[in-house]
Parts: sequence; structure tokens; C-alpha cells
Amino acid sequence: MKFLDRLEEWIIATLMAAATVVIFVAVVHRYLSGVPIPALQDYLIQINTSWAQELCIYMFVWMAKFGAAYGVRTGIHVGVDVLVNRLNPRWRAGFIVFGLLAGALFTGIVGTLGANFVWHMSETDQTSADLEWPMWIVYLAVPLGSYLMCFRFLQVMVNFIRTGEVPHHDPAQVEGLDDDDLPISKGAA
Repeated sequence: MKFLDRLEEWIIATLMAAATVVIFVAVVHRYLSGVPIPALQDYLIQINTSWAQELCIYMFVWMAKFGAAYGVRTGIHVGVDVLVNRLNPRWRAGFIVFGLLAGALFTGIVGTLGANFVWHMSETDQTSADLEWPMWIVYLAVPLGSYLMCFRFLQVMVNFIRTGEVPHHDPAQVEGLDDDDLPISKGAA
């Protein structure tokens, strides 16, 4: 599981960093293309960065699909559980398992429909407008991300059945930083 966890985080971080770099380069290119320095302007106008926006859109789609699975695993998705948390423990557990199973079912269905769509898309010659990539590669984010999210729902459910706990994100907690590392401890404030 650690390998899958790290791969998921690596994919998200890499896509985020790459999108940032691509957009930065495109914006700097656009700005410098308007600078009235003839030699620089002539050189930069020859460089085509029209593909940058399309690439970033695709990277953000992939990032969102894998980020949703990460959110299920770590408990950072927004949830309305006020009523569920007020139920007695037996009913509460049943509702949580039902909700996790419903999430797994939904994402499994979306993944299957997405896989079917990608399969049929791969039989066509449709390509993206600027990058001219086969569109089935772009749409592959839907089944891969959805199946990973389905797996994460099932993983959280099994962990809940074993331990009685669901992942919960504490916005005050910073991963890798202990209270001892803080310049002012909570007791001194």
C-alpha cells in the first residue's frame, strides 16, 4: 500500500508542478512577445506556446481525478456528517459503511463507463486540438482515477470495520511537523 500511496502523491505533485511551470513559461513568453525589441520579438513570435493551455487543462483533470482518490484516503473531502455523528454507535457504523459502499459503487460504475468510453475512443483517430494527442489518452484519467477512488472507498471501509475509525483531516496538523518543532509550544501561548 505504501507504494500506491506514494505513487498517488507523486503523480499529483508532479502534475501540479508541471502545470505551474508550463503556465509560467507561457505567460512569460506572451509578455516578452509584446516587448518592442525587434530581435527578441521576432524570435519569440516564432515559438508556438498555444498548446500550453490545453496541456494544463488535461493535467488539472488528471490531478483532480487522482486528488479525489487521495482525498478519500486521507479524509480531506468535505462531508456533512452532523446527523450521522449524533446517531447511536451501531446505527452510525451502519450509515458509514453504507455511505462508503455507495461511494465505491458509484465510482466503480463511473470507472466502468469511463473504461468503455476510452475503449471505443481508442478505435477512432480523434486527437486533441493543439497537442494532437490521441483523445483516449486524455480520457484515460476517468477510469483510472475512478477505479482508484473506488479502491480507496473500499480500503477506508475495511479499515473502519476493523478499527471503527474513518480518516479525518485536521487542518491544524502539518505532516512531518511535530509540536516539539514549533517555535512556541501550545502550552506557552
